Amino acid sequence: MKINKKKFIYLISPNKITYNFFKDLKLVLKANKVGIFQMRLKKYTMRQKIIIGEKIKNICKAHKVNFLVNDDPWLAKKLDADGCHLGQNDMKIKKARSILGNKIIGVTCHNSIRLAKIAIKSKADYIAFGAFSVTQTKKTKYKATIEILNEANKIANIPIVAIGGINSSNYKNLLLNNANFLAISSYIWNNKKYKPKQAIEILK
Repeated sequence: MKINKKKFIYLISPNKITYNFFKDLKLVLKANKVGIFQMRLKKYTMRQKIIIGEKIKNICKAHKVNFLVNDDPWLAKKLDADGCHLGQNDMKIKKARSILGNKIIGVTCHNSIRLAKIAIKSKADYIAFGAFSVTQTKKTKYKATIEILNEANKIANIPIVAIGGINSSNYKNLLLNNANFLAISSYIWNNKKYKPKQAIEILK
């Protein structure tokens, strides 16, 4: 998976898709800072995910952004997405690879170099660590540190993603410490001070 230093944001969908979301998504992607978009919808039916996913996929394609689906390789295949993100309790990479072929498959490694080594050995396309800060998006059991990014950089020849509570005041430190992508959700979609377009423009 290619790394474009300008497109360092790995954008995750809000938990709830509102009427304005698609318009905001176009404006956010126009800023040319998002390299990956992940659709992460926990409370929607399969039919709803397919309808929403098709719309998101088309917007991502128009802006040359990789479109990934969270947790579900079968849904990623159905949508002809660019790939899938797997948590530790999801399908194993080998099985996901048999469904998706050479599409992008990324793996959550929490705060564990051991899990990262397993993911690398299983031929993951990227590894994700977190949470680096308190996040509103989901409950986090694991706390990751800058040290883990530097450790991972020594063993990984694939992109490293940092996730969890990333915002305009802490993002630069992660980029300076070997994070190739920053997974962001709440800062963009639930920002009390800025609209999504303004929020992303602050990240330089």
